[in-house]
Amino acid sequence: MSAEITLSVSQHITQVGLWLVAAIAIFGGSLQMYLGEPDTSPQLDNVHRFMAGVYLATGLICLWAGFTIRGQGFLVYLLALGVLLGGVGRLVSIRKVGLPKPTAVWLGYLVPELVLPLVISGAHYAGT
Repeated sequence: MSAEITLSVSQHITQVGLWLVAAIAIFGGSLQMYLGEPDTSPQLDNVHRFMAGVYLATGLICLWAGFTIRGQGFLVYLLALGVLLGGVGRLVSIRKVGLPKPTAVWLGYLVPELVLPLVISGAHYAGT
């Protein structure tokens, strides 16, 4: 009979947070890779699709980190920082050029990008 190893509540919260980021980034990165930014210059479309690839890859890394949460240390903080910096980028954009329409959708993107990194980092810290 094998001993069952269970995760702490903090590890579960970290894991779920990473998986939520993974789902968002894998879906969003794949969609943006496919859609691109056709209503702009070829240069901006190129940069947009490149960043979509980075976003997609980050989602895959979050997925893997969630599945291997017991062995993760500083990587979790780096992933959370990446999400937080994405949210900061949105704040800078809103300050410089305004809030895109429909505002509820864009605020719906922003709030998790500012809150999830704190939840993931706090739970990971508590679980170590």
